[in-house]
Amino acid sequence: MKVAGFTFIRNAVTNDYPIVEAITSILPLCDEFIIAHGNSSDDTLKLLQSIDSPKIKIIETTWNDEVREGGKTFALETDKAFKAISKDADWAFYIQGDEVIHEKYHAEIKKEMENCLNDKNVEGLLFKYLHFYGSYDYVAVSRRWYRKEIRIVKNLEGISSYRDAQGLRINGRKIKVKEIEAYVYHYGWVKPPQGLNNKVRNFNKFYHEDDWIETNMPKAQSFDYGNADELKKFTGSHPIAIQQRITNTNWEFSVDPTLIKKKLSLRRRFLKLIEEKTGYRPFEYKNYNKIK
Repeated sequence: MKVAGFTFIRNAVTNDYPIVEAITSILPLCDEFIIAHGNSSDDTLKLLQSIDSPKIKIIETTWNDEVREGGKTFALETDKAFKAISKDADWAFYIQGDEVIHEKYHAEIKKEMENCLNDKNVEGLLFKYLHFYGSYDYVAVSRRWYRKEIRIVKNLEGISSYRDAQGLRINGRKIKVKEIEAYVYHYGWVKPPQGLNNKVRNFNKFYHEDDWIETNMPKAQSFDYGNADELKKFTGSHPIAIQQRITNTNWEFSVDPTLIKKKLSLRRRFLKLIEEKTGYRPFEYKNYNKIK
C-alpha cells in the first residue's frame, strides 16, 4: 500500500500558518509528500526546504490572484498538488496548512486504509474536526463550521478539489466515504486578535474585491469572536508536531467564553438546543456520501 500526502501553501511565514507542523504530523503515514508552493513573497520556500525528509517533493506554482469567486484559487492549487502524486499511489492524504493530525490516530488511520484498500465501495475516509478558536485552550462549536470532512481519498481518476478546497469530489459528484475514529485539529483561528483580523482580511482577498474588504473588514486591534456559538475548554493533549509552537505562544486569551454564548440569536439558540438534545444538526451541509 502506497500513500501520498499532498498540500498547497503560499506566504506561510507572513500569515503564520503551521505548515511544517501540518506536514510532519502525517509524514510518517506517507511514502511521498507533494507540496504545491505558490509564488510566495516571504521565506516560505526556505521553510518548506528545511523539512528533512526524502519523501518531500516541492512543485512551484503561480497563483491566479484574479480569481476571486468563492475561493476557487485554493481549489486550483489543491488540484495541482494532487495531479503531481505518483500514479502508483493507492491513497492520497490531503492536509491544509493550518491542520494537524494527532499521532495517537496514526495506527487507526493506517488500519482503515489497509482495510478499505480493496473495497470498491469506499472512495475516501471521513475525519471528524476540532476547531480551536482564539487559543489552544478552547474549541469552538458552531453551525458555521463543518464537523466532518474528507481528508483521505483513493488515487482515482476524476478526483478534484471542490469549491474553495474545503473538500473533494470525484467527477463532480460526492465521494463515497467511510467515517473513521480520527480527528483533524484545526488551528487556523488560533492567533492574537490583531492576527485574526489580518487573517480574515487576507483570506477574503480570494473571495472579494479590495474595495469590499476595506469597507466591510477594516483594520482593527480587537476581534469579534461571535462566529462561535460556544467555546469549550479543551482538556486533551495536542499533537507532538504543534507543541513547540504552543510553547512559544506569547499572547493571553482574555475573552470570557460565557459572553459568546449570551450573544447568540434566538434562531441559533434553538438550533443549538436541537443538536445538544439529539446529536442531529438540522440543515447541515455534507460534501460527502457516507456509506459506512
